[in-house]
Amino acid sequence: MTYGFLLESIWHPPLAFEEASTQSLPSELELQALWFAGAFGRDFRTTTGKAVKIVQFGEWNRGAGPDFIQTAVEIDGELRTGPLELDPEAGDWELHGHGTNPAFRDVVLHVVFRSDARRAFTRTLEHGEVPQVVITEVLLSDALNRPQREVAIAHPGRCVAPLKGLPPGAVGRLLGEASVYRAVNKAARWLRTADAHGRDAALFQATAETLGYRGNALAMRLLAQRAPLSLLKAEGDAAEALLFGTAGFLSAELHELAPLDTRDYLRGLWDTWWKNRARCEATGSRAIPWKTHGQRPANHPHRRVGALVELVKVWPQYRRLALARPFAAKPLIDFLQTLEHPFWSYRHTLTSAAATSKVALFGRTQALELVANHLAPLAMHEDGMTFAEFHKLRNSAANDKVKRCGIRLFGSIKAAQPWMRRISHHQALLQIYQDFCLEDFSDCDKCPFPEQLAQWR
Repeated sequence: MTYGFLLESIWHPPLAFEEASTQSLPSELELQALWFAGAFGRDFRTTTGKAVKIVQFGEWNRGAGPDFIQTAVEIDGELRTGPLELDPEAGDWELHGHGTNPAFRDVVLHVVFRSDARRAFTRTLEHGEVPQVVITEVLLSDALNRPQREVAIAHPGRCVAPLKGLPPGAVGRLLGEASVYRAVNKAARWLRTADAHGRDAALFQATAETLGYRGNALAMRLLAQRAPLSLLKAEGDAAEALLFGTAGFLSAELHELAPLDTRDYLRGLWDTWWKNRARCEATGSRAIPWKTHGQRPANHPHRRVGALVELVKVWPQYRRLALARPFAAKPLIDFLQTLEHPFWSYRHTLTSAAATSKVALFGRTQALELVANHLAPLAMHEDGMTFAEFHKLRNSAANDKVKRCGIRLFGSIKAAQPWMRRISHHQALLQIYQDFCLEDFSDCDKCPFPEQLAQWR
């Protein structure tokens, strides 16, 4: 029995899950980021049944008008090039005035996530029809990979007793299966982005997302999409200014709040940024939504962008280690920990004073997260790493979700300790927590996992 079969064979959500279809959609920016990352694939059908293939995802439009420009789309074999508009609801086309806006007259495809049966077609100013694609709930759910609940209460669950009755070897096999299942899904996500934009872009976006940690993962991915690696490499020394400017961190307000020595650094960036501002800056509803409050100083987005800057400078070495086959985690982790920046190795934010000692740009914890969530799953998929090699990697610390799962499955952190020492253990616990604890609304009473454990040997 495999972990995947366990899920497919016994997990039938209770009636409460019928409410899932009425849940609110993610923010429009997040939907756009998923689309641009290729999370929904390339092949679709229009609402009238025509075959659609996305040939080129284009570029983010930072100004007024459609969301993406310079896209290329095949519709029933006919190639069309032009802008693409993405809306959460089909009715947003008219609600937002796109049908009477000249800027939308050349849109080649309208992508939505909720259809409107009352609408006959999406029209332009000249009453021409714009082909429309509806992203299904199944595709959206798969791309989001989000459970029904945000968090489950940290108390021992019904699975504590059956797990205690399993021999250690059986528990190890269970966690191994869950870890592999999670890795397969993560590799598939990475490969969809690589298919849409290439392996370098996929690595750049994955690295940026890792640097964003929990609070700014989406924001960092948006930054990596809007200031793509190809542009940064082409701009050379201007890359740092482009990243900070695109992020929205070169404002007059920040300059006024910055210490005097930081203003010199900002002035140097501004001297380059103002020449590129018109083509790279996004404002209003398209501005990147950074979370700056409630973050540990080392996780502040200012310095995370600084770390991304340094990685662009050493990209050939970084890429060689990250995508090496066979893949070895230690050389990559050691390399990332040696990264330094003349400014950001001593600063937490653009408004803070200099630190008395160096602060790691890319710490070991973030390096392990990158390996666990992106690089190791991809390497295992491409036969560049065995699960046994992955299993040898030890983790540095358990996050809150891992601790909650440890308590729910094993009764206490102490009892769970033997199963919280390795990266693969953490990945397995997170997968079980997501698939069962966060999909259960009965406080363990109707969760099928405890009964299934009785059959696991």
